Amino acid sequence: MPLITFTGYPSSGKSSRAKELKEYLLNKIQEENKSLRVHIINDEILHVTKDAYKDAREEKKARGSLLSAVERTLSKDDIVIADGLNYIKGFRYQLYCIARAIGTPHCVIQTGVPSELAKQWNQERGEEGYQEDIFEELVSRYEEPDERNRWDSPLFTLIYDDKDIPGGKIWAAVILKKALPPNKSTVSKPVSSTNYVYELDKATLEIINAFVERQKDFGPGGTPMIVPRSETKVINPPRTVTLSELRRLRKQFVTYNKMNTTLDVDRLGDVFVNYLNSNLD
Repeated sequence: MPLITFTGYPSSGKSSRAKELKEYLLNKIQEENKSLRVHIINDEILHVTKDAYKDAREEKKARGSLLSAVERTLSKDDIVIADGLNYIKGFRYQLYCIARAIGTPHCVIQTGVPSELAKQWNQERGEEGYQEDIFEELVSRYEEPDERNRWDSPLFTLIYDDKDIPGGKIWAAVILKKALPPNKSTVSKPVSSTNYVYELDKATLEIINAFVERQKDFGPGGTPMIVPRSETKVINPPRTVTLSELRRLRKQFVTYNKMNTTLDVDRLGDVFVNYLNSNLD
């Protein structure tokens, strides 16, 4: 079922709107007698603190956690509301690709709030808000969604003084609409749980071993690396990445995904590389 991605300035009301939307969807599901579930995934649920956004490495980990949680949860019977900052267009594209891969609709909802008003709301939240310097930095880096981009479309903008969310339009866009067909390379194939875990371990191990060898040969920095099992290249940070760090990231990824047997084994490498790219700097 659909992926609904929220985006907007920090403290612009995304979580409140996400809860409103979840309530609307649950009522609509009951009316239509559908067997669907609705999940909100956000920093609070993932135990990500606002301090994570003052450090680039920690912020990448936070994005990686959200991406993995969405990928684990999204299914034909589960509607996922990604209630995060999602301020980077490349990250919204990654979320779109997850939905496209399993053949489910997707939309983006932007909370339309002037930055000064969002700043005021942030200050009113006291200790629960963002530190002022973090808030200003996130606002300055915000990349507005553009509905001309397929990953930002359909786009719904909720103006801050709108009393209600356009639930009917959102329902029509993501429940009644047929999803775009998944790319042939991302169509899931049946796989036993035993083989899946084996392939998961094997693919991730091959990738981190290749990463270590290539960085040893060519040094830190420079062009992204080609690794086995993936058409996506791994970034080469301007520092030596230790094997222990790679093993830790691999362990996290395997733990997140070992029960997700709906993920096509042919995509494991690409998904793991995306996870690495979200956590390495």
